[in-house]
Amino acid sequence: MIVGSSGSGKSTLLNMIGLLDHPTTGKVFIDGTDTTNLTDDKISTFRNKKLGFIFQFSNLLTDLTVLENILLPRQIAGTNHSAEKDARELLKAVGIEDQMNKRANKISGGQAQRVAIARGLINHPSIVLADEPTGNLDSVTSATIVDLMKSMAKNLNQTFIIVTHDRQHFGDVDRVITIKDGKAFDENQPSRMEVLV
Repeated sequence: MIVGSSGSGKSTLLNMIGLLDHPTTGKVFIDGTDTTNLTDDKISTFRNKKLGFIFQFSNLLTDLTVLENILLPRQIAGTNHSAEKDARELLKAVGIEDQMNKRANKISGGQAQRVAIARGLINHPSIVLADEPTGNLDSVTSATIVDLMKSMAKNLNQTFIIVTHDRQHFGDVDRVITIKDGKAFDENQPSRMEVLV
């Protein structure tokens, strides 16, 4: 989990890890790969294969069904083998398989976030980046989404990096990084880390 006050650089750090922004100095290594000098095409391919994204707003395409939204990253990657089977399994895992044929604009906000989680996992990414994933939800739905992400992390051995300003919703997590004045601190190791934003 990455925490910090508004404007501290949490989302900027997440955007750099997600290869959406480029650092002005330094390098970004993801899963052993130096991503700093990749071409735009290679960044797109790397992002699609290695990273999953969950945003504060689900960003579903409203004209597509739930299933079609989940399948999009797999279609972009061009790896359609067993895609629908994998998508159905993820829908079952997030508890909304009964919604799969509904248009994305016909489901609730909590259901849309579950779809976003499934979409973020469809390509079996090394890391799932979640930027304020409960920021647009009521407290009960937020708790459900947090429990879901924790169970997915455990059951799929999946790494989630979650940016939030509302830490108490998430309870115990494996690691907490605090961003303050553009510097990152590990709560378990109070000395400044080697991450600067």
